[in-house]
Amino acid sequence: MSTLRDHISLYLVPTPIGNLDDITLRAIKVLKAVDGILAEDTRTSSVLLKHHQIVNKVHAYHAFNEHKSLERLIERFKNGEKLALITDAGTPGISDPGFLLVRACLANGIEVECLPGATALIPALVNSGFACDSFIFEGFLPQKKGRQTAFKNIAEENRTVIVYESPHRLIKALEQMIEFCGEERRISVSRELTKMFEETITGTTTEVLAYFTNKTIKGEIVIVIEGKTK
Repeated sequence: MSTLRDHISLYLVPTPIGNLDDITLRAIKVLKAVDGILAEDTRTSSVLLKHHQIVNKVHAYHAFNEHKSLERLIERFKNGEKLALITDAGTPGISDPGFLLVRACLANGIEVECLPGATALIPALVNSGFACDSFIFEGFLPQKKGRQTAFKNIAEENRTVIVYESPHRLIKALEQMIEFCGEERRISVSRELTKMFEETITGTTTEVLAYFTNKTIKGEIVIVIEGKTK
């Protein structure tokens, strides 16, 4: 079977969230075969590409230029080019650039394919030990406007909830979870997934807050909140 399919113009290629070896063989083949790679940060992506001996043209595509890049990229697709989109880590479009480009492609009759691969939310969910049969992914919660409303909704949700958080806002997020969800709500915090210092801490909101208080917190954070018990 050919690496690239004739009718596909845009490939969304998941990249490792930490360990550079967490990439599929198919993803490597696609990144080598396309006419060019769109990368959220070319410097970050260069490390991955070099590690896997991928030599290809790399162009910047990120949150600050994605709107003005759309028309030019659509023209490239219409001229027959095949491109791959990667982000710094994980699956494009999941709390990362990608959604606007996919929507523009579909609106112009340009076919898109997303490869399966790395994303932080699934390992964190499974590691938590909470119900996986039905869950909600909220991405990054609002920093200001709408943040309290988001926590109020989480407090009443019966399904498992997954959110992303930055390390410098983790303590504040845990304090707000105690405020809105109570001191006994069970949560699980995964940090540095797939990396050398990976850890997952599971317990009540107060127990997890106590663990992280006065610690130096590094790495991207995934918080999994157990659903409200009936």
